[in-house]
Amino acid sequence: MNIKVIAFDADDTLWVNEPYFRQTEERFCELLSDYLSRHDLERELLRIEIENLGLYGYGIKGFILSMIEAAMKITNDTLTIDVVKQIMDLGKQMLNQPIELLDGVEEVLEALKGKYRLVVATKGDLLDQERKLRKSGLNPYFHHIEIMSEKDDANYLKLLKHLDIQPSELLMVGNSLKSDILPVLNVGGYAVHVPYHITWAHEHIEDSIDNERFKSVESIKDILELL
Repeated sequence: MNIKVIAFDADDTLWVNEPYFRQTEERFCELLSDYLSRHDLERELLRIEIENLGLYGYGIKGFILSMIEAAMKITNDTLTIDVVKQIMDLGKQMLNQPIELLDGVEEVLEALKGKYRLVVATKGDLLDQERKLRKSGLNPYFHHIEIMSEKDDANYLKLLKHLDIQPSELLMVGNSLKSDILPVLNVGGYAVHVPYHITWAHEHIEDSIDNERFKSVESIKDILELL
């Protein structure tokens, strides 16, 4: 490998994120438990979230709007203002969550700093991701921050062009096979999968990955042994 740039996903790679969505989803199901089973409530919310990705993109704000829309459909438009307010309050609590770095993150960034250009390549709401990065205290480690509306081949190619590197000079580190790994392999880069114990259903893939430019490790600290 002739790696010049190491890109890190943010949510559930650098810091805790998905558990807050699942906790909020639980409370959403509790609010509407008189209407449907928890399984059906979760399924309806996921369906509406995915439908709305093209309108709202990824992130907490879109999740709040999708919860309100799902609640309206589930209650046949009889949703009370009080429940709407409670859903909005759940969203604000998510936005105000402290940033909890995952184990080994700062140790790895400190070890790689100065040896490679380090960047963040994430997706989601611009304001929210900027806020989380600022609160994380990790900004000084990174040469560049890229917040994408979607992590696909085209946007990774744009990132490569901006960084002025060849695909084979990029190593992407992330927890999502669908968003962090497959598109990077598709464009010719290297990728390391660091699994997280909770993954949003929309990020799951069925097929296994067989590619010489791909590795899977148990901990982010393990990438130091690969370089």
